[in-house]
Amino acid sequence: MTRILACIDGSTYSGSVADHTAWAVTRIAASVDLLHVLGRPGDSSAPIDLSGNLDLGARDALVAELVDLDIQKAKLAQKLGRDILADALQRLGDNGVSKVSELLRRGDVLDTLKDFEEDADLVVIGKRGGAADFAKLHLGSNLERVLRGSSKPVLVASRSYVPIRRFLIAFDGGSSAVKAVNYIAESPLFAGIACHIFTVSAGGEAEAGMREAEMRLRNAGFDVTVAVEEGGPGEVIARKVDDGAIDLLVMGAYGHSPIRTFIIGSTTTALIRSCKVAALLFR
Repeated sequence: MTRILACIDGSTYSGSVADHTAWAVTRIAASVDLLHVLGRPGDSSAPIDLSGNLDLGARDALVAELVDLDIQKAKLAQKLGRDILADALQRLGDNGVSKVSELLRRGDVLDTLKDFEEDADLVVIGKRGGAADFAKLHLGSNLERVLRGSSKPVLVASRSYVPIRRFLIAFDGGSSAVKAVNYIAESPLFAGIACHIFTVSAGGEAEAGMREAEMRLRNAGFDVTVAVEEGGPGEVIARKVDDGAIDLLVMGAYGHSPIRTFIIGSTTTALIRSCKVAALLFR
């Protein structure tokens, strides 16, 4: 059965992750693995160097208190993690999603995700993490790591869910863009949704590839609109998304063309942020 791995962290984006996951479930009849990753247990107070500052008895007593504090912090983190999962589970249930497995793990987010994504068909994660309200101009560092490291399509949830009625493929003819087109043509996830294919300063092989992508999607039953514009990829794509009332941006995450050069590294986060809509990325 199709599986979705939904990653939540208790931030303001967790609700949107649940909503985007529910949208995907209604279209591809998937089960959901709901994952929350606690931090590593190594952030302890005990390693503080107390040598020379306290006598032996006082030092032992203080270390014991610090150890107790770490134990309490770990227990509270576990409780908070369970509450975060319970909230997301409730939200999924309210949207009619019943086949959900809750996963509470401790460790590195990317390492943990790799342990579970092998059996997943789609990964869903929020644009920003727990510090989103304090860093509105930045995306989560975990998101960049996931986009670089995941071998599966990654659906990046925007701050709030909106119904997806139109999606835009930022196409450059590269392998990941072709992969995105093939995924869309073969998956029921986008069936019946208006499709736009867009490229910046196309020519030669890129434009020929875009026409092939158009025919591939038309043959799969999509109503396709194609457009080509010149300019800086970031500004042009963001404007196209806004002007076309696009609800979802689809793009490849890596490569060497002008578009893909733009969407590598820190500029990836800039494009996702500036578009202010959900994004589906392929590596």
